[in-house]
Amino acid sequence: MNKTILAVVAGVLVTGGAIAAYQTYATPYAEVLSSTPITEKEQIWGEVVASTPITEMRTGERQVCEDRVVEVRQPERFGDKDGMVVGAVVGGLLGNQVGKGDGRKLATVAGAVGGAYAGREIDRRHVGGKKTTEVQQVCQTVTEPREEVIGYDVTYRADGELASMRTESKPGEQLLLGERDKIVGYNVTWRYEGQTGELVMAEDPGDRLPVEDGTIAVTAFDTPPQG
Repeated sequence: MNKTILAVVAGVLVTGGAIAAYQTYATPYAEVLSSTPITEKEQIWGEVVASTPITEMRTGERQVCEDRVVEVRQPERFGDKDGMVVGAVVGGLLGNQVGKGDGRKLATVAGAVGGAYAGREIDRRHVGGKKTTEVQQVCQTVTEPREEVIGYDVTYRADGELASMRTESKPGEQLLLGERDKIVGYNVTWRYEGQTGELVMAEDPGDRLPVEDGTIAVTAFDTPPQG
């Protein structure tokens, strides 16, 4: 036989043996039917670079208090009835000096009534007892313009880029920008030799999963992440 033909035949035999060996030892795979991301919310933070207050002139009211020395009068023994009491006593004594018998009694009563009336009139014109001084806190409301901080222009760095926004209050070293979905795993459905199953994986498996001894040869989460 021609040597060239023998070489070709030998090559075909060797190649065919290699293919057979590959088919014998090749790793089988399960088909991935679906791979659904599992997500959870995470906060987005920016690093505060600068914070500039925004001010505005506004008119507002405020209370101003100060201590002042004021003049007061001490209360009298009988309040506002001193004149009436004293007048009745004095009038009664004077009336008792007039007449005799029943006349004296009537004069005493009349003197007491007249003295009380006169004393009451004196009380009406009287302004109090002994004058003293004391310190009292006196407050009043004043209206005035003032500069008021109404917000802050904040420059921050997030994902390596600078940006800015306005906030109502002064931020700290970090600024909360919002929330976003973070992928923490995948719900995977697979099929192999007519059987289907599900497992949770840390990464997207792609189109297929390796199989060893009839089982899926991948590391799965024992407990699915909470999405």
